Amino acid sequence: MGASMTLRDRWRAWRNGLIGSPDFQRWAARFPLTRPVAQRRAQALFDLTAGFVYSQIAHACVRSGLLERLAGGAAKVGDLAAHLGLDEPATLRLLRAAAALKLAESAGGDRWALGVEGAALLGAPGVAAMIDHHALLYADLADPLVLLRRGGGGGALASYWTYAEGGAPDAEAAGAYSGLMTASQAMVAAQVLDAYPIDRHRRLLDVGGGEGTFLRAVAARAPAVERMLFDLPAVADRARSRFVADGLQLDATGGDVFRDALPTGADVVSLIRVLHDHDDGPALLILRAIRAALEPGATLIIGEPMAQ
Repeated sequence: MGASMTLRDRWRAWRNGLIGSPDFQRWAARFPLTRPVAQRRAQALFDLTAGFVYSQIAHACVRSGLLERLAGGAAKVGDLAAHLGLDEPATLRLLRAAAALKLAESAGGDRWALGVEGAALLGAPGVAAMIDHHALLYADLADPLVLLRRGGGGGALASYWTYAEGGAPDAEAAGAYSGLMTASQAMVAAQVLDAYPIDRHRRLLDVGGGEGTFLRAVAARAPAVERMLFDLPAVADRARSRFVADGLQLDATGGDVFRDALPTGADVVSLIRVLHDHDDGPALLILRAIRAALEPGATLIIGEPMAQ
């Protein structure tokens, strides 16, 4: 076994043995030159073990409406408790936990205010929508080994995220699903339009466009571009109604991208915050469906939120 190890394998084994040594860890924590590195690694380990707690704190702040209440001004614990429907000790625990993440901060005495990260979160409603939506993902992750053994499909998230199972939601389910898409697409729409001159095109087809968030942004930037949308029938109906109510034109087609042909005639097709919700196989099916609908020389725009 040792003879088959590469030089890099040997270096990695030496490195991991050194870092994993309690004696080395104690020495690194004391030595002035290595102390900052040891502290950063200790913080990283703490974040690794506490990450789920962090996400649940954020979830509690979003679901309870705490951040919106604090955005209205500093408030006393008792007033916040009444607003949240919690007793004062529980409210104070939540506030202290939120303060650890800079979602809230002490305003002196018994008063609490919105923190810098809380203000940033409220300024990105799509992020709050994703945090709220992640409750279903957390349920699926309660036993990650069960999730891995099950493979794709199934679980609490699939029942909500209808595309994952290729099903068709009823009107109530479509409202929850398309509401999340509306909030989360807004984060990407402006950046896509800043990066690409959409006004060079004649007709745009937005596939998986939800209630038309991206197309509404297109209408504001390039009103001359004709707008087409394809999504599940219940979602397309909601988009059509919203555009009619706002006096905007929209050619909305309902269907299943995995089974139905896409509308033709567009010289640009957009996929905004869609592909990353699918495994490689379904994503390839979506791209093939788009390829079949594209005019010669047409353009495909893919926009996804990415970490830097």
